[in-house]
Amino acid sequence: MGKYGLQMIIGMALFVLSTFFAWYEGSEIVENPFEWKYSTPFTHLMMQEITDGRNINQLDYFVYALKFRPLFPAMMIVSFIYILSVAGIVLTKKKSNWAKCYWGSLGLILLFFSIIVSDSFTVGDSPFFWIPLITGLFFMAASLLQWV
Repeated sequence: MGKYGLQMIIGMALFVLSTFFAWYEGSEIVENPFEWKYSTPFTHLMMQEITDGRNINQLDYFVYALKFRPLFPAMMIVSFIYILSVAGIVLTKKKSNWAKCYWGSLGLILLFFSIIVSDSFTVGDSPFFWIPLITGLFFMAASLLQWV
């Protein structure tokens, strides 16, 4: 196992742990019926009526954690970007044309993601705007530098 394999394992472990903690912190929505209307988009997408906290979709736990407890969801996005970065380094090590396309595409996806969450007004959405925006601009700059 090389240095990239160890980095991938560490990144994946951090992603799994932060996902678990974000899910745990988001489970607080079950006890907060005032937020059921505003923080349960996945449950409402499935056209379910929330009469009890047990009716809430598990993915809505992450939405609640993102809005009110952003530390672990932010760690999830950082570790996911790190995993994609290490994978990109390994995959594009010898193919410069692939590297230009990979880093440019990843940068565009991250910029698009930051634009999607830019209109939110909660405390937790700020990291989900700035982290993808900064890394997306960095990846776009790296792609442009490879073209020049």
